[in-house]
Amino acid sequence: MLTAQQALDHLLSHAKPLHETETLAMQVALGRVLAENVNSLVDVPPLDNTSMDGYAVRTADTSSPGQTLTIAQRIAAGSMGTQLEPGTAARIFTGAPVPPGADAVVMQEDCSIPEGASKQVQVNISPISGQWIRRRGEDLTAGKVALTAGTYLRPQELGVAASAGLTHLTVKRKVRVAAFFTGDELSLPGEPLKPGGIYNSNRDTLLACIQSLGCDATDFGIVPDSLEATKETLRKASKDHDLIITSGGVSVGEEDHIKPAVTAEGRLDLWQIAMKPGKPLAFGAVRKSDSSQSNAETWFIGLPGNPVSSFVTFLLFVRPFILKLQGRDAGLPQSYPMRADFDWLKADRRNEFLRVKINVQGGLDLFPNQSSGVLTSASWGDGLVDCPPGQALKAGDMVKYIPFSALLS
Repeated sequence: MLTAQQALDHLLSHAKPLHETETLAMQVALGRVLAENVNSLVDVPPLDNTSMDGYAVRTADTSSPGQTLTIAQRIAAGSMGTQLEPGTAARIFTGAPVPPGADAVVMQEDCSIPEGASKQVQVNISPISGQWIRRRGEDLTAGKVALTAGTYLRPQELGVAASAGLTHLTVKRKVRVAAFFTGDELSLPGEPLKPGGIYNSNRDTLLACIQSLGCDATDFGIVPDSLEATKETLRKASKDHDLIITSGGVSVGEEDHIKPAVTAEGRLDLWQIAMKPGKPLAFGAVRKSDSSQSNAETWFIGLPGNPVSSFVTFLLFVRPFILKLQGRDAGLPQSYPMRADFDWLKADRRNEFLRVKINVQGGLDLFPNQSSGVLTSASWGDGLVDCPPGQALKAGDMVKYIPFSALLS
């Protein structure tokens, strides 16, 4: 069996970033991936300005506390001051440019107005040069890189681009992912359950996972357990898609048709991975039936059918594969050392990924039923513990914790 890391390395060795790009207005670029570096058009801030309401002063005039200065000007954000003369101060408000001659700002809480002297201010501290002043270009410099290619655009990145003066961004086109689900026992919610049947939870889970990564997802629904139906769906899904994902049918039973179907329509490796939940994973490619290029293919990843196995293997293998297609940093997110507040004494020879939740004491609680069919363990939890093969855990042990929030973006 392959280790989880060996399987991931093999997947990522095949994934190549997409080349196609499009230019979008900032307002519709959320969740996309930058295709090229973005340079700032301006210095941010454009001038030295104050980060506090208060008074702009010359430190030469305020070398000792209690100095009284004449208020010579008032500067609001969006206006410009004049040369600050010796012995004077400028009333100034957050974001306003610091006037020439001033080299510090004293916040208003450290000043007082002498009784009956509205045009004077008493500075009750001795400020240091540069105090409460934001320097020109300290955030962004005109002509310098503000955001790098491969950046996933969250709200804060869009804010940086806006402050840099950009109105449009060149981004990678969305990865197009097709998904279908095998199993005659499956019904969609809202339909009557078949005798011995179950509702298809993997459909909504996996489609949501795909969309959470900023992909275009196409749902090909539930495919009957037959070789011809599976092959036909693969042919349809290969058109206009970069990746096909399935759940179920990757074992070797008589009703598991994924392996012969993908082999007939392309190529396939069927792996046994030393992990729990999970184990069976299929990886290969399907020939594009609508392409003039003889070697054109759509990538294929087949996930196990058990709900938690399907969910976890998507997070650990499909997500990094998609990230690399997008041109983002692939691989697993950083894990964090945290304290286990539970015992896990039945060490398995496989790498286990346990569903856990952070408790109010700052440790991790374990969901009591870690079965691969209990999807409520993933809903209850907020992350996974990466438990190495053959390792039992006792309360108080430090473990590797991976939050779901880092695995779903």
